[in-house]
Amino acid sequence: MSFFLQGLSLGLAYVAPIGLQNLFVINSALNSSRRRALLTALIVICFDVVLALACFFGMGALMQRYIWLQMVILGVGSLLVISIGIGLLFAKIAPAEGSAHTLSLRQTIVSACVVTWLNPQALIDSTMLLGSFHTALPAAGQMPFISGVAAASCLWFSALALTISLLSHRVNAKILRGINIFCGIIIIFYGIQLLLHFLALV
Repeated sequence: MSFFLQGLSLGLAYVAPIGLQNLFVINSALNSSRRRALLTALIVICFDVVLALACFFGMGALMQRYIWLQMVILGVGSLLVISIGIGLLFAKIAPAEGSAHTLSLRQTIVSACVVTWLNPQALIDSTMLLGSFHTALPAAGQMPFISGVAAASCLWFSALALTISLLSHRVNAKILRGINIFCGIIIIFYGIQLLLHFLALV
């Protein structure tokens, strides 16, 4: 269970910072019905979980096969994860601005795909983060860990859509910044763990 909880906590810390995916879900919750906002969240969850699985098992499998790649990804990945956390501590964000336009279901699916799979920074960060953990974890802990990551995606985007829909008039930049700071601290902690694992291999 500890590997599942580790994946859950890391997944929440990674997915919660206010980025393109979250802004997309927030916009939907601000401008659509609650049912439509939850449907949008479900679509984003599907794309996010598939991305997490691809990064974890794809890059992770390559790193297990090639030791030199494992060293490079763990070393660079740990520094990148720490830098992501530090960046979140100082990031300035603002709540998404409302719009009267509601996307069609097809437009929602395409947009969710774009903000998840066509965001280069997110692809690099996910590959480094999850690929590094695939290498650092024992074989028995890999499935519980990635299950925790997937559960985090389901919990976060569903809760975000529901919460914003219910409390849309109270959402402000201060609340979103508080989320980023909290998540930044957790991500830095995990980045240091990866760095220590890299140093142990060296």
